[in-house]
Amino acid sequence: MTTSQSIDFFMQGRLVVATHNKGKVKEFGALLAPYWQSFVSAAELNLPEPEETGQTFADNALLKARAAAGAGYWTLADDSGLCVNALGGDPGLYSARWAGPQKDFQMAMRRVHDGLANTNDRSAYFICVLALIDPDGREHVFEGRCEGAMTWPPRGSLGFGYDPCFVPQGDMRTFGEMPEVEKHTISHRAQAVALLADYMRKVSEVL
Repeated sequence: MTTSQSIDFFMQGRLVVATHNKGKVKEFGALLAPYWQSFVSAAELNLPEPEETGQTFADNALLKARAAAGAGYWTLADDSGLCVNALGGDPGLYSARWAGPQKDFQMAMRRVHDGLANTNDRSAYFICVLALIDPDGREHVFEGRCEGAMTWPPRGSLGFGYDPCFVPQGDMRTFGEMPEVEKHTISHRAQAVALLADYMRKVSEVL
Protein backbone atom coordinates (compact mmCIF):
# COMPACT_ATOMS: atom_id res chain seq x y z
CA MET A 1 0.00 0.00 0.00
CA THR A 2 1.36 3.44 -0.89
CA THR A 3 1.65 6.25 1.65
CA SER A 4 -1.22 8.05 -0.04
CA GLN A 5 -3.40 4.96 0.17
CA SER A 6 -2.41 4.52 3.82
CA ILE A 7 -3.52 8.07 4.64
CA ASP A 8 -6.83 7.33 2.93
CA PHE A 9 -7.15 4.25 5.13
CA PHE A 10 -6.77 6.27 8.31
CA MET A 11 -9.24 8.88 7.11
CA GLN A 12 -11.91 6.25 6.63
CA GLY A 13 -11.92 5.65 10.39
CA ARG A 14 -12.75 7.81 13.34
CA LEU A 15 -10.77 9.05 16.28
CA VAL A 16 -12.48 9.09 19.64
CA VAL A 17 -11.05 11.98 21.64
CA ALA A 18 -11.44 11.06 25.29
CA THR A 19 -12.33 14.48 26.66
CA HIS A 20 -15.34 16.64 27.54
CA ASN A 21 -13.38 19.79 26.68
CA LYS A 22 -14.64 21.22 23.38
CA GLY A 23 -11.52 23.36 23.03
CA LYS A 24 -9.28 20.30 23.03
CA VAL A 25 -11.44 18.47 20.49
CA LYS A 26 -11.25 21.48 18.20
CA GLU A 27 -7.46 21.68 18.51
CA PHE A 28 -6.99 17.97 17.85
CA GLY A 29 -9.30 18.20 14.85
CA ALA A 30 -7.13 20.94 13.37
CA LEU A 31 -3.84 19.23 14.16
CA LEU A 32 -4.78 15.69 13.14
CA ALA A 33 -6.99 16.30 10.11
CA PRO A 34 -4.52 14.52 7.77
CA TYR A 35 -5.02 11.24 9.63
CA TRP A 36 -8.68 11.06 10.64
CA GLN A 37 -11.76 12.46 9.00
CA SER A 38 -14.11 12.05 11.94
CA PHE A 39 -13.44 13.26 15.48
CA VAL A 40 -15.87 12.19 18.20
CA SER A 41 -15.60 13.31 21.80
CA ALA A 42 -16.25 11.22 24.89
CA ALA A 43 -19.01 13.69 25.75
CA GLU A 44 -20.79 13.00 22.44
CA LEU A 45 -20.68 9.28 23.23
CA ASN A 46 -22.02 9.94 26.75
CA LEU A 47 -18.91 8.40 28.28
CA PRO A 48 -18.17 9.49 31.86
CA GLU A 49 -14.89 11.13 32.74
CA PRO A 50 -12.78 8.74 34.83
CA GLU A 51 -11.26 9.95 38.07
CA GLU A 52 -7.71 11.11 37.42
CA THR A 53 -5.83 9.19 40.07
CA GLY A 54 -2.48 8.92 38.29
CA GLN A 55 0.77 10.24 39.71
CA THR A 56 2.00 11.56 36.35
CA PHE A 57 0.54 13.18 33.24
CA ALA A 58 1.15 9.92 31.36
CA ASP A 59 -0.76 7.93 34.00
CA ASN A 60 -3.80 10.18 33.67
CA ALA A 61 -3.72 10.27 29.86
CA LEU A 62 -3.71 6.47 29.76
CA LEU A 63 -6.54 6.28 32.32
CA LYS A 64 -8.73 8.48 30.12
CA ALA A 65 -7.81 6.72 26.89
CA ARG A 66 -8.52 3.27 28.33
CA ALA A 67 -11.91 4.41 29.62
CA ALA A 68 -12.99 5.39 26.09
CA ALA A 69 -11.16 2.73 24.06
CA GLY A 70 -12.91 0.01 22.08
CA ALA A 71 -12.21 -2.53 19.38
CA GLY A 72 -12.19 -1.25 15.82
CA TYR A 73 -11.35 2.42 16.33
CA TRP A 74 -8.56 4.68 17.49
CA THR A 75 -8.76 6.49 20.84
CA LEU A 76 -6.78 9.52 21.94
CA ALA A 77 -6.55 11.17 25.34
CA ASP A 78 -4.31 13.82 26.73
CA ASP A 79 -3.35 15.07 30.11
CA SER A 80 -1.92 18.52 30.08
CA GLY A 81 -1.22 21.25 32.54
CA LEU A 82 0.54 24.43 33.46
CA CYS A 83 3.64 24.03 35.61
CA VAL A 84 4.92 27.19 37.30
CA ASN A 85 8.46 26.79 38.56
CA ALA A 86 8.21 29.20 41.51
CA LEU A 87 5.12 27.32 42.69
CA GLY A 88 6.98 24.03 42.80
CA GLY A 89 5.41 22.90 39.53
CA ASP A 90 1.84 23.74 40.53
CA PRO A 91 -0.86 23.71 39.40
CA GLY A 92 0.60 20.84 37.34
CA LEU A 93 -1.54 17.72 37.49
CA TYR A 94 -4.23 19.78 39.19
CA SER A 95 -4.45 22.54 36.57
CA ALA A 96 -8.11 21.83 35.81
CA ARG A 97 -9.02 21.41 39.47
CA TRP A 98 -7.65 24.87 40.29
CA ALA A 99 -10.51 26.19 38.15
CA GLY A 100 -13.06 24.46 40.37
CA PRO A 101 -16.22 22.60 39.37
CA GLN A 102 -17.40 25.61 37.36
CA LYS A 103 -14.22 25.57 35.21
CA ASP A 104 -13.54 29.18 36.23
CA PHE A 105 -10.08 29.78 34.78
CA GLN A 106 -10.22 33.47 35.65
CA MET A 107 -10.16 32.30 39.25
CA ALA A 108 -7.40 29.80 38.48
CA MET A 109 -5.24 32.43 36.79
CA ARG A 110 -5.75 34.77 39.73
CA ARG A 111 -4.65 31.99 42.08
CA VAL A 112 -1.42 31.56 40.10
CA HIS A 113 -0.86 35.32 40.12
CA ASP A 114 -1.41 35.56 43.86
CA GLY A 115 0.98 32.67 44.43
CA LEU A 116 3.74 34.56 42.61
CA ALA A 117 3.35 37.74 44.64
CA ASN A 118 6.60 37.25 46.59
CA THR A 119 8.89 36.24 43.73
CA ASN A 120 10.18 37.67 40.47
CA ASP A 121 10.44 34.24 38.88
CA ARG A 122 7.65 33.99 36.29
CA SER A 123 9.06 31.03 34.37
CA ALA A 124 6.60 28.28 33.54
CA TYR A 125 5.83 25.65 30.97
CA PHE A 126 2.86 23.87 29.51
CA ILE A 127 3.15 20.10 29.19
CA CYS A 128 1.00 17.74 27.17
CA VAL A 129 1.12 13.95 27.20
CA LEU A 130 -0.90 12.10 24.57
CA ALA A 131 -2.04 8.50 24.98
CA LEU A 132 -3.09 6.81 21.75
CA ILE A 133 -4.73 3.39 21.72
CA ASP A 134 -5.00 1.70 18.36
CA PRO A 135 -7.90 -0.54 17.23
CA ASP A 136 -6.02 -3.60 18.48
CA GLY A 137 -5.52 -2.19 21.96
CA ARG A 138 -1.84 -1.24 21.69
CA GLU A 139 -0.88 1.85 23.71
CA HIS A 140 1.46 4.66 22.69
CA VAL A 141 2.56 7.76 24.66
CA PHE A 142 3.91 11.06 23.30
CA GLU A 143 5.05 14.14 25.28
CA GLY A 144 5.38 17.79 24.28
CA ARG A 145 6.44 20.85 26.26
CA CYS A 146 6.31 24.60 25.69
CA GLU A 147 8.49 26.87 27.83
CA GLY A 148 7.42 30.41 28.65
CA ALA A 149 6.50 32.84 31.41
CA MET A 150 3.44 34.02 33.30
CA THR A 151 2.06 37.51 32.84
CA TRP A 152 -0.63 39.60 34.51
CA PRO A 153 -3.27 40.73 33.80
CA PRO A 154 -4.52 38.08 31.37
CA ARG A 155 -4.54 39.16 27.72
CA GLY A 156 -6.55 37.89 24.79
CA SER A 157 -9.77 35.97 24.24
CA LEU A 158 -8.42 33.18 22.05
CA GLY A 159 -7.50 29.72 23.25
CA PHE A 160 -8.78 28.38 26.57
CA GLY A 161 -7.73 27.61 30.11
CA TYR A 162 -4.59 29.45 31.23
CA ASP A 163 -3.74 30.68 27.71
CA PRO A 164 -4.39 34.40 28.41
CA CYS A 165 -1.69 34.58 31.10
CA PHE A 166 1.04 32.48 29.42
CA VAL A 167 3.63 34.02 27.08
CA PRO A 168 5.53 31.36 25.11
CA GLN A 169 9.30 31.69 24.91
CA GLY A 170 10.41 33.85 21.98
CA ASP A 171 7.14 35.79 21.68
CA MET A 172 5.56 38.86 23.28
CA ARG A 173 1.97 37.66 22.99
CA THR A 174 0.06 35.33 25.25
CA PHE A 175 -1.49 32.18 23.86
CA GLY A 176 -4.77 34.02 24.35
CA GLU A 177 -3.66 36.63 21.80
CA MET A 178 -2.14 34.23 19.30
CA PRO A 179 -4.14 33.02 16.26
CA GLU A 180 -4.71 29.27 16.26
CA VAL A 181 -2.61 28.73 13.16
CA GLU A 182 0.42 30.15 14.98
CA LYS A 183 -0.26 28.50 18.30
CA HIS A 184 -0.54 25.14 16.57
CA THR A 185 3.10 25.41 15.44
CA ILE A 186 4.66 25.90 18.89
CA SER A 187 2.29 24.74 21.63
CA HIS A 188 2.91 21.80 23.94
CA ARG A 189 0.00 20.01 22.30
CA ALA A 190 1.38 20.70 18.82
CA GLN A 191 4.75 19.25 19.82
CA ALA A 192 3.17 16.10 21.21
CA VAL A 193 0.99 15.80 18.11
CA ALA A 194 4.08 16.12 15.91
CA LEU A 195 5.52 13.04 17.60
CA LEU A 196 2.21 11.22 17.21
CA ALA A 197 2.03 12.21 13.53
CA ASP A 198 5.56 10.91 12.97
CA TYR A 199 4.47 7.60 14.46
CA MET A 200 1.39 7.51 12.22
CA ARG A 201 3.52 8.16 9.14
CA LYS A 202 5.75 5.23 10.06
CA VAL A 203 2.71 3.01 10.59
CA SER A 204 1.27 4.03 7.24
CA GLU A 205 4.45 2.96 5.48
CA VAL A 206 3.98 -0.66 6.49
CA LEU A 207 0.26 -0.98 5.76
